[in-house]
Amino acid sequence: MALVKPHGKKKKLMPLLLSGAALAKELKKAKTLKQLKISSRETSDLVMMGIGAFTPLTGFMGKKDWKGVCGKYKMADGTFWPIPITLSCDPAFGNSLKKNEEITLVDEESGEIMATMKVTEKYLMSKADKEFECKNVFRTLDMAEHPGVKKVMGQPEMNLAGPVKVVSEAHYPTQFKELYMTPAQTRKMFEEKGWSKIAAFQTRNPMHRSHEFLAKIAIETMDGCFIHQILGKLKEGDIPADVRAKAINTLMDKYFVKDSALQAGYPMEMRYAGPREALLHALFRQNFGCSHLIVGRDHAGVGDYYGPFDAQKIFDEIPAGSLETQPLKIDHTFYCFKCDGMASMRTCPHQKEDRLMLSGTKLRKMLSEGENVPDHFSRPEVLEILKAYYAGLTTKVEIKLHSHAEGTHTQK
Repeated sequence: MALVKPHGKKKKLMPLLLSGAALAKELKKAKTLKQLKISSRETSDLVMMGIGAFTPLTGFMGKKDWKGVCGKYKMADGTFWPIPITLSCDPAFGNSLKKNEEITLVDEESGEIMATMKVTEKYLMSKADKEFECKNVFRTLDMAEHPGVKKVMGQPEMNLAGPVKVVSEAHYPTQFKELYMTPAQTRKMFEEKGWSKIAAFQTRNPMHRSHEFLAKIAIETMDGCFIHQILGKLKEGDIPADVRAKAINTLMDKYFVKDSALQAGYPMEMRYAGPREALLHALFRQNFGCSHLIVGRDHAGVGDYYGPFDAQKIFDEIPAGSLETQPLKIDHTFYCFKCDGMASMRTCPHQKEDRLMLSGTKLRKMLSEGENVPDHFSRPEVLEILKAYYAGLTTKVEIKLHSHAEGTHTQK
């Protein structure tokens, strides 16, 4: 069997990253254009477009695309898309631009030139527009506690739209050289292994026993599991990607059949959009070549804004045929002392007091506060790596930051 086709009407990857002579020519031109400093989220979205992970996008969305995606999951041409991919700027800068003028997009943190963009449209984003986006995408207007809402409501009041030519992958290839892979690379890897039924496991955490159980359920029914961790900027208190990767590699070496699971990373930032983000995760995993996405409890959630299985239900609410990549829906999993092993709500008949409920948030909180981690919560080899990391946070301020962040949100 063949791999799932990339998303969009053309059914082929559409990477926007230039190379060779075209790259050199565009970089030279970029230095002569007006520059717009862009946020880390916009930079990571550009890299996703550059490597073809956001196929079939050709650039940042115009107003019709933005409104259709927010309200009906569809771009103006009918392409399914669950979360708007937009670029914002100060109105004074936007108003200085002529239609079809080219500009240079520069990462605000590193100062690196990321892309050139032909500005085909500019549109104002009122408070009501931003609230419309937040209500549809995040299901809340809570700026105080929801990080996604806070970011959208804090964006400048104008959006720019138009095609981009990406000239950099930012720090991802060098900082994460063992993890970072493009859709073309993962597709080649899957084809070489003879895999066509592949379940992606989304994570921003080191894997505890529940995560391990989910991956192994997938391995039982698929050709393999693709452990795909996020490499973009996360919230304060999260465990860095290099530590996560070391912990996951150790888990795979000690507790997985060789070559039954593969690990890689992708350059996006979390939106914490729960159900909507689960759809986006499935969409770009289709571009990476995955036939399924594991969707468990509170996928991409934050706080109590979403029901524990809303991210599963949303796949039944979108138009039929929207995605080739399908959800692999798995119930809440835990360690049961009476079953003497991992189980789920569908397989375990015992009571709440017989179960050890597992979560990445709970594990990080225990480790950051120096608490003893109960048996069966995580593999001992993984705990050693995580304990060493927390021991390396040498100041009380660093520990306090981690502990405070974990007490504020309950993200999975």
